[in-house]
Amino acid sequence: MMKKSTKVIAMMMIGIFLCMLDTTVMNIALPAIQTGLNTDLTHLSWALNIYTVLFASLAIPLGRLADVWGRGRMYLIGLGLFGIGSLTSGLSLSVGLLITGRAIQSIGAAIVFPASMTIGIQSVALSRRTGVIASLGVMQGLAAALGPTIGGAVTQFWGWRGIFLINVPLVAVALCGCIAWLSWRHPSHGQAKLDLGGSALVMTTLLALTLVLVKGNDWGWTSRVVLSLGVTSALTLIAFVWMEAHVSAPMVPLALFKDRQFNGAALATVLSGVFMVGLLVLMPSFFTKVQNKTELMAAIMITPASMMIFIFSPISGFLLAKLGARRVIFSGSLAMATGYGVLSLMRPSQYWQFALAALLVGAGYGTIIGPITVLAAGDFTGELLTASQSVIGVFRQIGTSLAVAIFVSALAANLTTAKTQIRTYATTTVTTLSIPKQAKRDTLRVVDHQLATEQTAQTVHEPITAAKARWLVAANYMQVLKARSLQSAPVRIKDQIHQQVAQKVHSQVKHTNQRIRTAASAIKAKTKIELTAAFMRPYQVAWPFTLLLVMTTWCFAGRERKSGKPS
Repeated sequence: MMKKSTKVIAMMMIGIFLCMLDTTVMNIALPAIQTGLNTDLTHLSWALNIYTVLFASLAIPLGRLADVWGRGRMYLIGLGLFGIGSLTSGLSLSVGLLITGRAIQSIGAAIVFPASMTIGIQSVALSRRTGVIASLGVMQGLAAALGPTIGGAVTQFWGWRGIFLINVPLVAVALCGCIAWLSWRHPSHGQAKLDLGGSALVMTTLLALTLVLVKGNDWGWTSRVVLSLGVTSALTLIAFVWMEAHVSAPMVPLALFKDRQFNGAALATVLSGVFMVGLLVLMPSFFTKVQNKTELMAAIMITPASMMIFIFSPISGFLLAKLGARRVIFSGSLAMATGYGVLSLMRPSQYWQFALAALLVGAGYGTIIGPITVLAAGDFTGELLTASQSVIGVFRQIGTSLAVAIFVSALAANLTTAKTQIRTYATTTVTTLSIPKQAKRDTLRVVDHQLATEQTAQTVHEPITAAKARWLVAANYMQVLKARSLQSAPVRIKDQIHQQVAQKVHSQVKHTNQRIRTAASAIKAKTKIELTAAFMRPYQVAWPFTLLLVMTTWCFAGRERKSGKPS
């Protein structure tokens, strides 16, 4: 029969899976949601961003609140809020209601994530803790990596609402399991108080920082609001560090950052998250928009990365004790750096080259993320253990925010340049054609529509249709009759004129269509080249920065290090 601790850990894994899944599951469904709610991408992006902003801002203070009020009770509240938020999002009829549902989801996730890590770890003896931490860490990385795959498959078969509604039965299972198996005895904290000042400062710091990261490109990096938020974030961070050093019960014990290995774990969490999410946030859009794949096919095409995370996360967790942290983290970092090298040099039309890059990045991320959670927890106990997991969770969200900010901002800038070049090329190509002015205007109108949606579909499928050709014959026929004053001419004469006009119009239509098709093919080829370059350039720029991830290896001890963390 399954042990109670194993059942508790299983429930915690469900909670972690739900929290991390919803950081990435929505990305691939954005076009479908935009159409379904009849909204623009600017408003819809808030439904994506608010989850990251509130999750990162609230995880530490709500984790501390769970320590004081009882983790089991808070965990149930968090699950309930996450379920309500998922239901609200899935049933929303407007973008405003969707944003509200996502906000409720994120508050629930900010409660569930740190509490689930601590409850799971403390449900087993110290001798089993490393394996449990590794398992929970694997679930974090795997859920985030599977988000686009699951989102694409669900959107294809059940519509975009399904990506939120599938959470509801899982929440119900977790709620029932927690009610049955969690311990409700909460140790007395005496006069323990919440660090309200620290909570307010860290929330302000993270809220300002994440807003800068996710909206800097939209608002302008040098705009007054972005600069003000940046200054606010820096000042409140300084005030937070000062306060935490002087209060008796700090929300984030600074003792965590006295440990070199914890600092290395935090840095590796951020950097590996940036490079992993960077792969997941752009490539699904590339496959659907540039290569015209379905959401399901795009989801399948990025599955190699998720598969490698699933395989390597548990393996690396167990290799940690045998090889030491430094060797394991170095191996994962080198694999991710190599994967980015392949991304920056590959020909995207050759899928096997992308698959190789995805395998390397996924394997590297899995190798890092499995042991990193163990290394962050180390030998911490009690409040330090809870704080270590909350802080690492926040760093994971910061990594996600950074990835979205860096890669999406770079893509947006590249797309603007690419569209300008494509429009200039299309205008030059169409203007030189010897075709009617109206046909030129129609062709450029279609090009503008394709550029607005960043698509590379055939620019003009039927330049001048048969129905339009018949209308042209009739219009020209009437003009000829009027010009020659033949409205009262015999039917035989009119038929001859109609036949002559029809032959001439059809000849012109054939000539025009052929020229437009030739131009359309050239414009399509140019569009695909420029859009592909726009999507690939962020990876080319990011490749040298993967060396920073490799360099974090030296923050970790080798196999010979003895444990000696503060508790």
